[in-house]
Amino acid sequence: MKLFKDLYQYRELLKTNVKKEIRGKYKGSFLGVLWSFINPLLMVLVYAIVFPLILKSSEPNYVIFLIVGIIPWNFFTTVVNQGTTTVVNNGNIIKKVYFPREILPISVVTSGLINFFISCIIILIFIIFGGMSLSPVMLFLPFVAIIQYMLSLGIIFILSAINVYIRDTEYIVNFIVMMLFYATPILYSSELFKNTAFEWLMVINPMAHIINAYRDIFYYQVLPDFSVLFVVLLLSVVVLLLGYRIFKKMEKGFAEEL
Repeated sequence: MKLFKDLYQYRELLKTNVKKEIRGKYKGSFLGVLWSFINPLLMVLVYAIVFPLILKSSEPNYVIFLIVGIIPWNFFTTVVNQGTTTVVNNGNIIKKVYFPREILPISVVTSGLINFFISCIIILIFIIFGGMSLSPVMLFLPFVAIIQYMLSLGIIFILSAINVYIRDTEYIVNFIVMMLFYATPILYSSELFKNTAFEWLMVINPMAHIINAYRDIFYYQVLPDFSVLFVVLLLSVVVLLLGYRIFKKMEKGFAEEL
């Protein structure tokens, strides 16, 4: 495929962009990349104090239950929000220099994946100090993460291209992501909506199945439901291929719009 040929030819640019995305986010801050650890920890602290009172969750080790949901969700929301604006934010470079434009979304999601794997250290620390053991099923982490990577990249291909022509896209995306947070089993178990009128939200939401897979691996320490993951994998591949086609079709007008 031409995509892989271009990525190989411009691999140094891709590496540079990934490094820039990782370092640039916290550039100038005193703690730097440590914020990748601090942000999810602060979120967990707030939710761990407030939501057990509201939801009256009976989950043991609720803090671990929370953090296993929040860290993958942070990966998703960060790359979607940053990825939506990546083409617009790099408009000056696009107008001056030729390079495969798809490098921009790919750099955002790849840097997010790296940060996610680093943040998983937090999960392991909480598991160890929370009195739980490490399990061989955790080796399936990369498999689930790659599915999330492909799904996120496909979404960003579409959103980043649309945002060039419709600048309101980023604000609409922020709102949708915020609403999706409550429709994804992060603060609660998906079992909460089983046999209710809202059960369909858990079925059609691919992030719900991905979060559940992470919980199976880290929290319940059982094999994830591969039949469900296979469906999500197929969906992610379709979204990725469709997103790439849309991006390539719309990129012809990027320079004029930017």
